[in-house]
Amino acid sequence: MTSLPDWMRPPRAEGWFAEDLDRLPEAPRHTELIDGALVFMLSPQRAWHSRVVTALTNALAAQAPEGVEVEREMTVRLDSRNRPEPDLLVTTAPYDPDRTWHDPQDVLLVAEVVSPESAHRDRTVKLHKYAEAGIPHYWRIEDEDGTTAAHVYELDTPTRSYAPAGIFRGDLRRPVPFALDIDLDRLTPRARP
Repeated sequence: MTSLPDWMRPPRAEGWFAEDLDRLPEAPRHTELIDGALVFMLSPQRAWHSRVVTALTNALAAQAPEGVEVEREMTVRLDSRNRPEPDLLVTTAPYDPDRTWHDPQDVLLVAEVVSPESAHRDRTVKLHKYAEAGIPHYWRIEDEDGTTAAHVYELDTPTRSYAPAGIFRGDLRRPVPFALDIDLDRLTPRARP
């Protein structure tokens, strides 16, 4: 029987809390907290995922108005037991070099670039959790047989749930959270035959 390292043992019977993530230097990069459980990204990311996250971050940052920041791989403290790490987020919080998480009230958009390992969490769990926290916009970026597709959702505030706003291929043009126009086909280079 393999024993767990001490740092992987929850500090209390109730499990992990959001603030505990800042006290786990031994944890792998991209460790998230979902319902009080640590979630690790252990498998290596595909080149497609990395390229899409970088290109989408750059495209959003280039079009963001003053006072809006685009960050990648930064956790959002949804509540005391949930601190997921979206692939990128758009926020009104000013840059702070010591920040380790964002408050959902400052987040305009979260985007998840779906990997086989994260597909269930990105398509269901995080979709519901980000909506319940009141984040106005959620994008789920999928690789559809070599075509990049953006599944876009907007928050229905009274129900605290997301309503689909469209599935975009080719061009993603939206007036919210700010006016933007992204060529989805240019997020990744074309694969060579």
